[in-house]
Amino acid sequence: MEKFKWNYAFLFAMILMLGACGNSGDAGGSVSEETEGGGTEGESVTIDLYQFKVEFKEQFESLVAQYEEENPNVTINVETVGGGNDYGATLKSKIASGNEPDIFNIGGPQDYEDHKDRIAPIEDSEAADAALEGTLDSVTVDDQIYGLPYNLEGYGLIYNKAIFEEAGINPDDLTTMEDLQGAVDTLDGMKEELGLDAVFAFPGKERWVYGNHSSSSFLAPEFNDSVLEAFESDTVEFELSDELKNYIDMQVDYSEQPVLSLDYSQQVEALYSMEKVAMIQQGNWAYPSIEQIAPEVAENSGIIPIPVAGEAKMPVGVPQYWVVNSGAEDNVQEAAVDFLDWMYTSDAGKEVVLNDFNFIPAYEDYDTSQISDPLSQEIYEYSEEGNTSGWVFLGYPTGFSEETFGDNVQQYISEDITWEEVVENSKAYWEENR
Repeated sequence: MEKFKWNYAFLFAMILMLGACGNSGDAGGSVSEETEGGGTEGESVTIDLYQFKVEFKEQFESLVAQYEEENPNVTINVETVGGGNDYGATLKSKIASGNEPDIFNIGGPQDYEDHKDRIAPIEDSEAADAALEGTLDSVTVDDQIYGLPYNLEGYGLIYNKAIFEEAGINPDDLTTMEDLQGAVDTLDGMKEELGLDAVFAFPGKERWVYGNHSSSSFLAPEFNDSVLEAFESDTVEFELSDELKNYIDMQVDYSEQPVLSLDYSQQVEALYSMEKVAMIQQGNWAYPSIEQIAPEVAENSGIIPIPVAGEAKMPVGVPQYWVVNSGAEDNVQEAAVDFLDWMYTSDAGKEVVLNDFNFIPAYEDYDTSQISDPLSQEIYEYSEEGNTSGWVFLGYPTGFSEETFGDNVQQYISEDITWEEVVENSKAYWEENR
């Protein structure tokens, strides 16, 4: 009996000790007493951050190091997963493993719905107060803000200005699908003269390129360019199905082959940057990769909208939002918001956001004349003119863009199914999962 009492007392003591050291929630960050040095109320804070943007991984880690130097009581562990990996799927796996991050990314209303039980409201945030009008709509529920926008991005057809000029093509004239087809035919007929292997590099391996971006351009009109309208819709009609098919067919037919094994790196770095193709569908996020490989090509690149229904509007939106895990300790949540505020509102942070990240800021009080790369400059000009369309793919049902539409397009390219089956399968999935 005495042995039982001693074990019980030992167990009780251990429980108390573990309770004092552990988190109040399931997230990975922690708070401990700081015996030396600075820090809020003498506490040391560790934040586990899980983010999707591989294009600025090194620059972001450098910014984090700068913040840690200014705030020696804060440690931020950064893990980046994206590019060829499905960030949303890896995030779910990470959460299922019990190793939840304190800061992570969501894309919009559908992602919020999927993770709302672990997303904390963003309170007393300078960045939230500075966010541009409309950029918080996708993460505002019952007048409460749940996320902070990364930046503004746009995508379309990135083209080589020198190649277009040599071929006698004026990019401003490519406002319809017929115009684009004419330019493609011209480039295809001059491949040897222009030193091209193909007109396009269509990354068939990357379902997000056409599953998210191509589809969104041609579905946006039926949802009035509204991600919230797409999110609230029980059905999708594919009203511009024929145009979408023609657009994908054009890229596949005039692309470097085989398209289904062609990935983002090959598309952007090996083919476009090396001037082996004239055009690629990508966004301004690709600029740093192009610039690293071929600075002259990067500086001589332009971007035009994908022509849709006779109009040339640039798709511009917020790619992802930073959110804070509600399972983290209160001090970790507070420190997480402090870091995000510093990144977007401090002078040091804004300098990095503009000149190292090459972001189009989604916040006020930035000197937008410093937007450094030509792709972002053009996209910003479209935004200033209001000549944009919405990113409705962020309102798709979970699994629609890549696992359903994207996978079906791959089967279509392989000639395993017809285009009609692509559309019908995608419609059925939307209705069943909305």
